[in-house]
Amino acid sequence: MDRTRAASRDPVQALPMKIPDLAFTVTDWSTVPAKTYPGETGEAIWRTFEIGDLRVRLVEYSPGYLADHWCERGHVLFVLEGELTSELQDGRRFVLTPGMSYQVSDSGDAPHRSVTEKGAKIFIVD
Repeated sequence: MDRTRAASRDPVQALPMKIPDLAFTVTDWSTVPAKTYPGETGEAIWRTFEIGDLRVRLVEYSPGYLADHWCERGHVLFVLEGELTSELQDGRRFVLTPGMSYQVSDSGDAPHRSVTEKGAKIFIVD
């Protein structure tokens, strides 16, 4: 059977993500060491789990954070707390609040950076 058609009828049989070989893993984020990265203003505190090409992060941005670079890497980003503005290099801006996400590919067509006045806590898979 065509997997695309099967996936459209049965979400349990959807096409798999490209996650590297990994045993079932539970992450207690409170035990993952934090690393601080300065922004142009403010700071980002990352807790990171990596395996192969997969990186999973819990990131906290301080109030007044502005990234010091335009990112071209693809992400799935989900806002847990606070408010995050994603600026695209082409001038578009998107305000995300808890429960909102964005998805962007590695294609490089949407360089972006994070900004927050109030601070934010986000979960990222890239």
